[in-house]
Amino acid sequence: MSRMFNPPHPAAILREDVLPALNLTVTEAAEQLGVSRVQLSRILNERASISPEMALRIEQWLGVERGGRADLWLGMQMDYDLWQARQHGPKKVKRAPAEVAAA
Repeated sequence: MSRMFNPPHPAAILREDVLPALNLTVTEAAEQLGVSRVQLSRILNERASISPEMALRIEQWLGVERGGRADLWLGMQMDYDLWQARQHGPKKVKRAPAEVAAA
């Protein structure tokens, strides 16, 4: 199984591809998504994650046929978050015993 190398934050796609393609400002996109400009800006600047609620908003906004599937946006966020966690994750974890008693 190949390891993903530093997947992009999904906000990069919104910031670099989606908003320019739709010719929208952050303010206009936030209004269409039904969120504050500050909330969308935090996501676009990669200071906040795409939540399940935001993924559903993106799905309704773009439509499934235009790449808006909520599960895809959440999958990209999960890939990014997991890669980041692996880089900075806990180092001292005591491994569970090989044989675990049946409950």
